[in-house]
Amino acid sequence: MALRGLAGSGLSSRGPLDEAEAGAEGHEAPAVVAAGVVLQDDEEDEGRGRGLLRWDGFSAWLHCVCVVGFDLELGQAVEVIYPQHSKLTDKEKTNICYLSFPDSNSGCLGDTQFCFRFRQSSGRRVSLHCLLDQFDKDLPVYLKKDPAYFYGYVYFRQVRDKTLKRGYFQKSLVLISKLPYIHFFHTVLKQIAPEYFEKSEPYLEAACNDVDRWPAPVPGKTLHLPIMGVVMKVRIPTCHDKPGTTQIVQLTQQADTHISVILPTVHEVDLFRCFCPVFLHSQMLWELVLLGEPLVVMAPSPSESSETVLALVNCISPLKYFSDFRPYFTIHDSEFKEYTTHTQAPPSVILGVTNPFFAKTLQHWPHIIRIGDLKPAGEIPKQVKVKKLKNLKTLDSKPGVYTSYKPYLNRDEEIIKQLQKGVQQKRPSEAQSVILRRYFLELTQSFIIPLERYVASLMPLQKSISPWKSPPQLRQFLPEEFMKTLEKTGPQLTSRIKGDWIGLYRHFLKSPNFDGWFKTRRKEMTQKLEALHLEALCEEDLLLWTQKHTEVETVDLVLKLKNKLLQADREHLPVKPDTMEKLRTHIDAIILALPDDLQGILLKTGMT
Repeated sequence: MALRGLAGSGLSSRGPLDEAEAGAEGHEAPAVVAAGVVLQDDEEDEGRGRGLLRWDGFSAWLHCVCVVGFDLELGQAVEVIYPQHSKLTDKEKTNICYLSFPDSNSGCLGDTQFCFRFRQSSGRRVSLHCLLDQFDKDLPVYLKKDPAYFYGYVYFRQVRDKTLKRGYFQKSLVLISKLPYIHFFHTVLKQIAPEYFEKSEPYLEAACNDVDRWPAPVPGKTLHLPIMGVVMKVRIPTCHDKPGTTQIVQLTQQADTHISVILPTVHEVDLFRCFCPVFLHSQMLWELVLLGEPLVVMAPSPSESSETVLALVNCISPLKYFSDFRPYFTIHDSEFKEYTTHTQAPPSVILGVTNPFFAKTLQHWPHIIRIGDLKPAGEIPKQVKVKKLKNLKTLDSKPGVYTSYKPYLNRDEEIIKQLQKGVQQKRPSEAQSVILRRYFLELTQSFIIPLERYVASLMPLQKSISPWKSPPQLRQFLPEEFMKTLEKTGPQLTSRIKGDWIGLYRHFLKSPNFDGWFKTRRKEMTQKLEALHLEALCEEDLLLWTQKHTEVETVDLVLKLKNKLLQADREHLPVKPDTMEKLRTHIDAIILALPDDLQGILLKTGMT
């Protein structure tokens, strides 16, 4: 593959659609010094020979790869976007530029890795590429992609270079993806970024070609992913996995000679390392995240801020955190004004920041975590205290959790003793993370089981489902009715922790996390009712029914049954394959019993 017209080629290759999108944004972006490559014909043919369009394999994993450099005249600038046809609006390019570099005060010399998340521009056309959608239904809810956001995975290098005017080489290799597979993409960058900085564009092209040959990111399958001579073995979790287990461990007992890297997880961060400075308050932070409270993490570098924000979001797993979160947020972010305004209450969002300016801008926020440098595994920083917000003046303030929040639950001293003992015995950080993750999982499950039990009771009885009536509706969620169930079947059945559980539930029912969770459950249960209704229809003798009804009513039935089939396919209803086949057989039999003219019309109205 040849790299053509690097200098300035990005802007000249844009089509009318790109111009319209950029115009709709109304933002000036940092200059695009270069944008990607041009495919040779033989490579396009090779891609089609594999049964995929060129870049379909790549697009299932990544939206694009960007290289962001520092230009003395332009500032931070996108130098390369790869592949060339990748669509990014000017607003998105601006966000990528500023989020791909640490703030100047961070002083990140050498190599730094971090992650950011940014909102997809509302003016951009939604991609027609739906390869990811078919896998989404099998993912755990907390790993489903959010169509409104992109993730950026960054490998930033800053080293002294006397040959450059500025005295430093500063560049970031950035992977842009819809997938929240933090650990996986950071591992990919570790494999390719150092060599890219040495070998430049041809190396990047070769790496992207490797990604394009990867199998699709199918949940539950063990995938072998080769990239630049290294083979990674990964498994993406499914919604059917038991929470807290890692399936890949069981799959790797026998030695694989060709495997270079085995990843036990695609998405988890080192939980204990992130919570280490604040583990005395980990239960209080769990409550704040569960309730969707506005939360700021002030850290010395993007690595610390992004890891800590992701650890917070992860701590309520298997619940999904439904509000916005920004692992690394800067004053140049397109949502800066929206999130820092003093004219209204802070939004339900978790922000990770490093700029000292935020200490003043966000001092009206109710909960602020100020952390120092994260220590390597085996070391433990001094435990921070809970402090009053008025004591937070600058980013130089001492580390601490600045809040006036009073936790609903009593602190679990057992987990604190267990983790402290692990530190004294020099237990590896990975083992400490397993203990902490299991603790959070059990806490979340104890909290959510009573809700799951009550919501299951809202489902109509199966005997109320009639094939000749619309599926019955779910009963309404009544907060007071739910509260009454807690006396006998509350979290006390599974958790040793005492406290005001009812107060915590009342607060949770008003939060975005409850709203998101209940909408998801209601959709799943409604789909289950639709599936049961389909099964009830299949058990009926529909041909006998048509003999007792008019042709008009029979045609109406056929059209309704065809719509049911389309709905089942479109919404991925939990219907058994033989049920679908039975329904198609019913439709065919009914059509064949009709006069020829009607048969012709009905056979044309969609596939059976």
